[in-house]
Amino acid sequence: MLVTGACGFLGSHLCEVLRDQGHEVTGLALYNSFDNHGWLDEVEGVKKLRGDVRDAEQMNTMLGSQDVVFHLAALISVPYSYSAPQSFVDTNVSGTLNVLNACMNWPTKLVYASTSEIYGTVNEPITERHLPNPQSPYAASKLAAEMLVRSYNCTYDLPCSVLRPFNTYGPRQSQRALVPTIIRQTLDPEIQELELGRLDTKRDLSYVDDTVKAFIAMSKLEKFTVCNSGTGLTWCGQHIVDTVQSLTGVTKPVTIKEARLRPESSEVECLQADITKLKMATNWKPQWCLSDGLNVTIDWWQKREFGTREFMV
Repeated sequence: MLVTGACGFLGSHLCEVLRDQGHEVTGLALYNSFDNHGWLDEVEGVKKLRGDVRDAEQMNTMLGSQDVVFHLAALISVPYSYSAPQSFVDTNVSGTLNVLNACMNWPTKLVYASTSEIYGTVNEPITERHLPNPQSPYAASKLAAEMLVRSYNCTYDLPCSVLRPFNTYGPRQSQRALVPTIIRQTLDPEIQELELGRLDTKRDLSYVDDTVKAFIAMSKLEKFTVCNSGTGLTWCGQHIVDTVQSLTGVTKPVTIKEARLRPESSEVECLQADITKLKMATNWKPQWCLSDGLNVTIDWWQKREFGTREFMV
């Protein structure tokens, strides 16, 4: 098994679970000047490589002899995609093309990590039949890559599947995401008030272990399939703030910061997954409730040192 984007939050957890299931796992971490493998450095028993999916020749060499490739490598920051859309096309679209072409040279199955952001605002549970409506350059780049994956299955009979995870949270997640920034600011004794964006938008939040197991379930499907993963429930940001403060026993006021707001027409108001298809196809189902997942995540943050570089990225 090879995991691209293994240096990140979700990829490092996927490597751990695959290892624990007895697979021979290789994790591809983005090459950077810090001479490390990101969060993958905390995962033992996994072969670690550094590289870049934008390098086609490297992908051709690296993907050899892999039975399954979980392609998670991507630029994921919605706000950053507003100011640097070309970089999202380079990594998310061209990088995926390089991975697909490399998979063509070997008997390899591909599981592609898409995103619920491709749907845009939908005020009801979202099935895989909903028409995509990407509202940010990030979402557009992920949809474009997803269409490439679909086309390689149709044109070249490449075995592959697409998972559209709704929002995931858990240990190791960057503060760019809502849950960790709420937890970190709540726990940090030097912070007197939480600085957040909109708290009325609704999201379907999955604990990372459930999302990881959804990816693994998708790898066992024989035919091309697109599935959502999530919980089927939604919570607004204010509910997350209230729950974290209740679980930690720490209460702080909240200030809405202009810099944390998306452009009005780009903001996705509600994302709620209909997970019927994935459950029917694989027998997968979510195991974690929100309070249990938040408790584990809070416990992880309580053991970290605040102010270190790893939380700034």
